[in-house]
Amino acid sequence: MTATTVNATGVLFEADAEALDQDVSQKKYTDGRKLQLVWRNIVLFALVHLFSLYGVWLLFTEATWTTFLAFPVSVAFSIVGISGGAHRLYAHRTFKAKVPLQLILLFLDTFAFQDAVYYWARDHRVHHKYTETDADPYNSERGWFFSHIGWLCVRKHPDVVAKGKEIDLSDLKQDRLVMFQKKYFLVLMPLICFVMPTVLPMYCWGESLKVSWHVLALLRWCLNLNIIWLVNSSAHMFGMRPYDKKISPTDERFLMFLRMGEGYHNYHHVFPWDYKSAELGPYSRDFTTRFINFFAWLGWAYDLKSVSPDMVRRRVLRTGDGSHPVWGWGDKDLQKEDVVDSTITHQRKITAGS
Repeated sequence: MTATTVNATGVLFEADAEALDQDVSQKKYTDGRKLQLVWRNIVLFALVHLFSLYGVWLLFTEATWTTFLAFPVSVAFSIVGISGGAHRLYAHRTFKAKVPLQLILLFLDTFAFQDAVYYWARDHRVHHKYTETDADPYNSERGWFFSHIGWLCVRKHPDVVAKGKEIDLSDLKQDRLVMFQKKYFLVLMPLICFVMPTVLPMYCWGESLKVSWHVLALLRWCLNLNIIWLVNSSAHMFGMRPYDKKISPTDERFLMFLRMGEGYHNYHHVFPWDYKSAELGPYSRDFTTRFINFFAWLGWAYDLKSVSPDMVRRRVLRTGDGSHPVWGWGDKDLQKEDVVDSTITHQRKITAGS
């Protein structure tokens, strides 16, 4: 199948939602093209995972308590660099950020090292527009392993390259900070992602070189990669589809449990312009959303886009798979403040003997 025959299957921005109201399940495909392996990447990822396993051992046997406590914090902020920066701010423009917050998110994105924001956002926009087709960089029609890590170990399908050239990236090209990161990424990335987390623990709290390198550099990076990759793989195969049962993305329980903000993937593909990547109430209590809300409180994040509960309700009733919690009084997910603020009129009067 050539690139010219690939039709858009998904929603990227709010304006796309009205244009796409169709069953796209029949449009998923792969032409079965033989994959061309990139051995350099295969060897690199194999070594990273091997040394990261050693990092797990060191974390529990030799690391200082400071390193042990700093490790999950460093992983969380690595994920925010992708989830809040490359994803919500730059790929989908779900909110706007002042320069100080842009610098923070670009720094965290470089710390996470999943390519420069420009390229990450390009691939992700193509993914949303052409989900589960050969133009999708991490097409889950090729299997879990391919959509998790395999896509990084093979040459891109020609449709991915062709559609990547067509996607609108004018906003990113006009962003001087994004283009600065893109230009100097191969200099900034090694320093921020690997040198900094290795050197700082050694000088700040006396950690050994062996532990700093294997735990706070390699293991942190490897774990961050795999958590984000699960959104491409597991969250396109396993889970519920409460918002649209006709598309592959799911609300994946394990990713919800992590509370990093990308587990509600079925919701995200239906409403990708929502800065929370999840529904209101108990469905949006994740670290990335709290991070953005904090900077909105400071005034550094603004114009936060969201989706009204009424719009969500209509979509769930129209296309959901029935797994969404029931809207109604007594729902276990009903918030205490909502109960307190509710008005109940025409209450039954209790009289003696009744």
